[in-house]
Amino acid sequence: MAHEGASLLKDGVLMLGFALAFVLLFRRFGLGATLGYLVAGAVVGPQVLGLVGGADQMINIAELGIVMLLFVVGLELDPARLWRMKNAIFGLGLAQVVACGLAVTAVIYLAAGYPMAAALALGLPLGLSSTAQVLPMLQSSGRLRTPFGERAFAILLFQDLSIIPLITIVAAMSADKGGEAGVPGWQLALLTLAAIAGLIAAGRFILRPLFRLIGNLNEREMFVVASLFTVLASAFVMELLGLSTALGAFIAGVMLASTPYRHELEADIEPFRSILLGMFFLAVGMMLDLGAIAENPVFVVSMALALIVVKTIIILGIGLVIGMAWRPALALGLLLSQGGEFGFVLFAQAQDGGLISAEASSLFGAIITLSMATTPFLMMAASRFRQPAKTSGEREAPHSDGASALIIGFGRFGQSVAQLLQAAGVQLTLIDSDVDQIDVAGEFGAKVYYGDGTRMDLLRQAGAAEATVIVFCIDKDQLSTEILEGIHEAFPNAGLYVRVFDRRTIIRLRGAPVDYMSREVIESAVEMGREALSGLGLSLQEIERAEGVFRARDSERLAAQLEDGDLHAAKERFMVDMGTADAAKPEA
Repeated sequence: MAHEGASLLKDGVLMLGFALAFVLLFRRFGLGATLGYLVAGAVVGPQVLGLVGGADQMINIAELGIVMLLFVVGLELDPARLWRMKNAIFGLGLAQVVACGLAVTAVIYLAAGYPMAAALALGLPLGLSSTAQVLPMLQSSGRLRTPFGERAFAILLFQDLSIIPLITIVAAMSADKGGEAGVPGWQLALLTLAAIAGLIAAGRFILRPLFRLIGNLNEREMFVVASLFTVLASAFVMELLGLSTALGAFIAGVMLASTPYRHELEADIEPFRSILLGMFFLAVGMMLDLGAIAENPVFVVSMALALIVVKTIIILGIGLVIGMAWRPALALGLLLSQGGEFGFVLFAQAQDGGLISAEASSLFGAIITLSMATTPFLMMAASRFRQPAKTSGEREAPHSDGASALIIGFGRFGQSVAQLLQAAGVQLTLIDSDVDQIDVAGEFGAKVYYGDGTRMDLLRQAGAAEATVIVFCIDKDQLSTEILEGIHEAFPNAGLYVRVFDRRTIIRLRGAPVDYMSREVIESAVEMGREALSGLGLSLQEIERAEGVFRARDSERLAAQLEDGDLHAAKERFMVDMGTADAAKPEA
């Protein structure tokens, strides 16, 4: 047992060490993390150095990364938005899966000479793209919520839905060769609808009350536990029914997308998702059969190239038919031109059913991996085609895919700031950690997300990297210089505006990289004083003179306090025991 534990630790150290080295190297040269993971897996795996084995077992665990990815994507799409995308999902998605699958099948049938059943078992899975590779790219570049990103996501979502009919097709063809017929397709369809309905009901009547309870308890660790439970439970239910685990996680995410807990859930799941997706691509690299490539290099390279070209041309054509300009349509084709991770699953099923040989499964698995390795390079090419070419007199106007301002804290202070910004047409993201306050705001139509707005990961999920300003309207002393320095370092393009309780807080935060600090009662106190002086019969000129004296003394005192770090500095500037007439006179 001790030996097994030491071996597991050794494998973990080796895989993570090679992954760290290759990902840093590939990132340094702008080739993306995915290619780094694939190469690291190939090098550390049995085909090159042979330091780590067991890729088949590891990939089963690492596929949880895809499950978590679909859950996070579901959090981006509330049911209303998903309904608006129905035409793209079932129109564009269906057209892509059918057209690409049949076209690749025809290429395999004509070029490789496989029987039609085997060509279908290989070609239809190759029509699918890599959700695990494409979606993180869209998310990291901030394009997931753009029209371009929504079209890509609609296709990927339908591809995930199509796993069920594809499994049915492979099972039916296997039955002709003596395999087991398995569950009929119509039963799978009904089972899928029932499972989706069950997950929707669970999300509404179990998950939402659960997260509300945890939010009231304000237990950070319980939120992490509940987030993982939600993802794993939804995936487990679907796996138990023989359906897509990623689809189950996606439905669970959609059911929680319109709740105030969305950003908190994203922040909790993100570290696990990133690690497991990296492990998934490591496992794919380890499974790469370099021997099959070495024996048939021309076939593997030419088939990978044919796969990319055929899918790009077909998706380009579909895009033009639905009215896309040729540049974004071509970019969409390049983005989705690779083979996908579900191909490995369908190849294994076809092999078990006697449709294809183990050599063919290994060979076409290598073709998928090779096509996935080209994606970072194709993305570089696609970036040049997404936007129309500019003439010499045109420049791209500033824009943001997300909110321009993040408001952290939606109490009395935050509400006033938010309404002022909204009156100017500024797009906002509102975050608060008080569940009751969020519910009250919801009654007035305000969409406030639940979460701790001082957390770096949550700010990143909320779009701080694209925001122009981050306004902290939270009460008490929840901010420190270290927190603000970390936020400024992570999001240097966002101005930081901070509500502070009193001058003690300003002294404590001196040196913090903030653009503006506002004492929460100073302006209302000045306004009240002005009204009181007016009630006492002073003229407007006298009132403004008194306000000027007060502000000058207050600024001098605060500057001295900040310089000395002492609340008692320049206490002689504190205006006490002075007559009204003296206060209204200008200082000598």
